[in-house]
This record gives sequence, structure tokens and C-alpha cells, in this order.
Amino acid sequence: MTPNYKEFHFQVGGREVVVETGKYAEQTNGSCVVRCGETAVMVNVCMSEKPRDGMDFFPLQVDYEEKMYAVGKIPGGFKRREGRASDKAILTARLIDRPLRPLFPKGLFNDVVVIATALSVEPDVAPEPLAMIGSSIALAISDIPWAGPTGSVVVGLVDGNYVINPDAAQREKSTIHLNLAGTKDAILMIEAGANEVTNDEMVGAIMFGQEEIARICRYIEETIVPAVGKPKREIELYHIPEEIDAAVRAYSSDKLDWALDTFDRQERQARQDRVGAEILEHFKEIFPDKAREINDSVYYFTKEKVRAKIFNDGIRPDGRGLRDVRPIWCERAVLPRAHGSAVFTRGQTQTLTTCTLDMLAAAQKLEGLDDETEKRYMHQYNFPGYCTGEAKALRSPGRREIGHGALAERALLPVIPPVEEFPYAIRVVNDILSSNGSSSMASVCGSTMALMDAGVPIKAPVAGVAMGLIKNQETGEFRVLTDIQGLEDFLGDMDFKVAGTVKGITAIQMDIKIKGISEEIMHTAINQANEGREFILSKMLEVVPEVRPELSKYAPRILFMKIDPEKIGDVVGKQGKVINSIIAETGTKIDIEDDGTVCIASYGDGADAEKAKAIIESIVHDPEVGDLFIGRVVRILSQTGAFVEFAPGKDGMIHISKMADRRIDKVEDVLAIGDVVKVRIIKIGEKGIDFKLIEKLG
Repeated sequence: MTPNYKEFHFQVGGREVVVETGKYAEQTNGSCVVRCGETAVMVNVCMSEKPRDGMDFFPLQVDYEEKMYAVGKIPGGFKRREGRASDKAILTARLIDRPLRPLFPKGLFNDVVVIATALSVEPDVAPEPLAMIGSSIALAISDIPWAGPTGSVVVGLVDGNYVINPDAAQREKSTIHLNLAGTKDAILMIEAGANEVTNDEMVGAIMFGQEEIARICRYIEETIVPAVGKPKREIELYHIPEEIDAAVRAYSSDKLDWALDTFDRQERQARQDRVGAEILEHFKEIFPDKAREINDSVYYFTKEKVRAKIFNDGIRPDGRGLRDVRPIWCERAVLPRAHGSAVFTRGQTQTLTTCTLDMLAAAQKLEGLDDETEKRYMHQYNFPGYCTGEAKALRSPGRREIGHGALAERALLPVIPPVEEFPYAIRVVNDILSSNGSSSMASVCGSTMALMDAGVPIKAPVAGVAMGLIKNQETGEFRVLTDIQGLEDFLGDMDFKVAGTVKGITAIQMDIKIKGISEEIMHTAINQANEGREFILSKMLEVVPEVRPELSKYAPRILFMKIDPEKIGDVVGKQGKVINSIIAETGTKIDIEDDGTVCIASYGDGADAEKAKAIIESIVHDPEVGDLFIGRVVRILSQTGAFVEFAPGKDGMIHISKMADRRIDKVEDVLAIGDVVKVRIIKIGEKGIDFKLIEKLG
């Protein structure tokens, strides 16, 4: 054992958590392994020696690695190695990132990389909260400047009781799945899905989790850091020279007031661009080569003026009051061939949403560290450059797109009907056509409308709204804003998204730029969001008042049947010959599960599916004497009889003596190959089935 090895033990949610330091990855700035049960996560953090040249934002990179050996699996794919991060890994990296970011010092432009690696995972101990705790510990004991520690937990609501880090069985029963992070004093990050819970239940879960977070933070701060923490590195942080800042503020105050004195976004931007150019030109010779510092001073001064106008006068950049929602208009069934479609527009944010239905076999296949292997309800979000007027080429979805899609999916999942009631795979796609704040909540609204337009019998319509915050850090006073737009998100202190039905909350996501928010702010934001959500929902229901009673004519009609698993081979046939012939004859899609569940999909009125079902029933039916069948003549023995295929791959013979009540010289006098006939079984023997001809149909 290395001489620097230390081990720490503490409780989280009644389970023992073990933290190991000084044993692995000794060249990092900070490293630890966090264990609970058989789950183990390693977190390593590193910071570059020097700031990155030309940076105007903090270059923090957080990654979460899912190692398949952690659950005893070999990765799929040709290379048999871990490749691009899964959506869940990306979402976990975002969970780790969001509470860490606000606590780094302003003006730090050194690269910081946080990598959490799941080394071992048992189903009852989720690795995500351990990764979040580990990132806090690794940073806290490192020499990287950071104002932590933070703590993180998952909170569930099981049988009316709050549970910290619920196990697999508890997660199945829980009506809340709340990822929570914060300091010992305040909440920093919320990510939650819920089954229409009340405001009080959600706030109760948050405050219950905060108590556990405070205990975690105190243990890190009082026990782990004093024992193994390194002195924090002295770094010269970027700042605007006071001389430049004072001069810019004095010169630009009246000009910025003029620039901001309009409620039209485009006019305001044009004025700001004009004023910004004038300010740079004025100081070009006074402060040469200081354009960055001058622009930064203008930015922060503009931020102060916008915030002061909201805080003191209750007037927002577009003229709204604090609780006002932007103008809304919607439309449905905008794409004739899509199974369901809608456009939701709120202010300058607009989403086109489509809903596509298919067989359950179209569900997304998943490969990860948990037991979930497929996803029946798929929700995807796209944010092309043109939605903000930028000339950017299309690219694959980034972390933001994946995160927004997951949030909208989480908001709607509680109202999606179970597979027993609606046996379809469902794909919803949000294409953002225009964005000026809260496109993820617009996606929730548009998706509800598209699902209803598609005829998906959702339990209740869902709407979402994004709340903002302006807080005076000196006095503690605050203002909560309903339905924030881009500028308010950019210049404000909080982006708090709340989605739900009239009955209750289904999803929450909160990001902040300050060092935590209080219970009072939480209550105010959630209650005010409820007002906004109900208003938005009323506008949606004016356009889509109820679920469409019938599916689109272009959507598949799906029929289920059950067969004996031992008969699957008969239905499939050698090399798939039988099932392929049924598909070709009926124009259907057919999937068969190992348990004998047969799914048949057809288009139009569903008659083709019924035909395919009848054929399959004829294949799996055990024939008995007296059964009637309709079949086709497939072979003739002139002096003996005709063979009739009564089901794919099954035939029997009509002896020449059983074709009529009179003597027949040869079979061809009565039947020809291809004739359709009705026959009755008169004998089942070792050599096969004997029929009597009842009627020639064609």
C-alpha cells in the first residue's frame, strides 16, 4: 500500500460509503475512488498549468465513462470496445458538471477536466450519485481553486416516504426520481422526473435531500480535506482593470440606457451593436489593444442595467411584467403524412414536433450499465443553427440537444399509456425552428400536441415553462420571472424549468449561476411556474382539445396474438420461407417473440392484419377430424388424388373417391392446380391428413 493511502467511511441514506485516496492515479491534481456496496466509481481531475489563450469562458470539460466490464459485459459492435458515450453517460456528465461550474472562480481560464469512470456497478447502488460525490471530493482535495465541497443524492418518494438513493425495487415504485446537488447551505442543481406530484411533495423531496447533502459536505470539509487536501494553487485570475472599467462606465452609461430603451429585440440588438462600436472607437487610442477588456466592461454594465430595470421597476426587456407569458399560437396536423404533428410558438421560440408510431420491434436498443435494454418511447430534440439565425452546418446532436430531449422525454413519460393499452413504439422529434429562450419547454408543449394529434391516448396533457431569477446578493431580495427569454437567461441567475399536468409536476430541471438558492426561492418559483403552466396549457387545448379518436391512415394498425412457443418454428418455416410468404401475401409486418407473442402490423383498416392472423392460426392449430379448411390445390396425382395446402407448409390429400358422389376417371376432370377449395378432414393418420371435397370455390 502506498504511504499516502487514506480511507474514509461515512453514511449516505443509511448505506456506508467508502472513499479511497492516495492509491491510484497519483499524477492527477486530485483523485479518489468512491465505493458503496459493489458499486465503485473513480474520479480524476486535472488542470492545465496556464490559461488557454484567447478564452472568454471557463473551459471546463466533464466526462462520465461507462466501462462495460463494470457489469461483466463485453461491448457490442465490430470493435468490441467502448465507443461514443451513450446518451445516459452524457446526461450523467451534465449532472456532474452543473453543480461544479458555478463554484469555480470568475476569471479562471485554465482548462479543467473532470473524468468519472464507473468501475463496478451493482443494480441496487446507482453509480451516478457516487460519481457526483467523487467529483466534489477530487476537486476539494486538489490544488485547483474551487469553492466547494458539494454533495449529491437521488431522492425517491416510495409509499409516501422520502428515500435517499433508492435501490432498484424502490426506484420501480417511486413517484419521484430527483437528482439533487448543492452545498451545505443551498441548492445548486435539480434534475427530476415525477408522476404528477404536488408542489409540496416536490419541495419536500428537495429539502429532504438537502439535509443529507449538508451532512456529506460537512464530512468532506471537516474530515477528508484536512486529512489529504492540497493547498489551493495561487492563480492570477483575469479581471477588468479598474481604470478601464471606470472610464467605460462613465462614458457609456447614457448610451447604454438609450440602447436598452426599446422592447423590440432586433432594434435593441442593432442599438447595442452601434453603441458598442462607438465605445470601442472612443477608447481605441486611450486604451490600445484592450478591446476585450472594454467589451467585457460593456457587457457587465449592460447586465447590471437590465437586471436593475427588472428588479426595481418590474419591467423586462420585452416590456412584460414578472409573471407574464409571451404571446402563444399553435397549430396541429401541419404535415399530412406524419402520424401526428404540431407547431408550438411562444414569442420567438418555435418548435415543429412530429409523432411517429411503429411496432414494438422499432423500440430503441440500449447498451449500458443498467438492466434497461430498450426504450419504447423515444424523444429527440434538434437545434439547427438557423433557429438562431446563424449560418452553421448541420451536425450530430451535442450534449445540450441530448439533455433537452431527455428533459422533454422525462416530462411526458408519466402520461404515455402502458404497452398493454397502446402497443406501439413511439418516436417524437422536436425540430426547433426559432429560439429565443426555453425551447426545451416549448418542446414539451409541442410534443403533447403532436401525441394528441397522432391519437396516442395520453393520460393528461403536459405543458412546461422556464422560470428565471434576479437576486440581490447583498440584501437577499429576489424577483422570479415567468417564461424567460434568451437575454433573461443569459443575464439572470437561474434557469428553472418546470413541466407537468393540471394535476401535478412531471419534470424539473434547475441550473444556476450563483452559489445556491433558498427554500423560499424554491417555493416561489414552483408556485409561480404552476400559474404559467396552466395558462400555456389552456392555449394548447384551444387548438387540440382532445386526443384524436382514430389513428392516422398512414399509421400502422397493430394486432397481437399468442401462440405456443413450440409452434414458432412452424410459423417461421425453413429459412423463414413460411413467414415471408405470409408477409408477401398480406402486405404486413410480423414479429414473433420467444414467448410466442406475435405482433402483426398493417396499414389501412387493419383487414390485412386479420388475414395474417387467420393464416397463422391455421398454421398453429392442431387439426382434428371434422375441421373445415379453405385451401389451394398444389399438386395432382391424376389417378390418385389432389394435395391441398390448407396452411403455409401444411397440406393433405383429397382422394379421388372423395371428390364427388359419382365415379371420376381422373382428378383433372374435377380439379386443377391453383383451384381454391373448401375441404373437411375425414382422417388423420401416420401418412398425413385425408380430406373430403366440400366445395370448389374458384
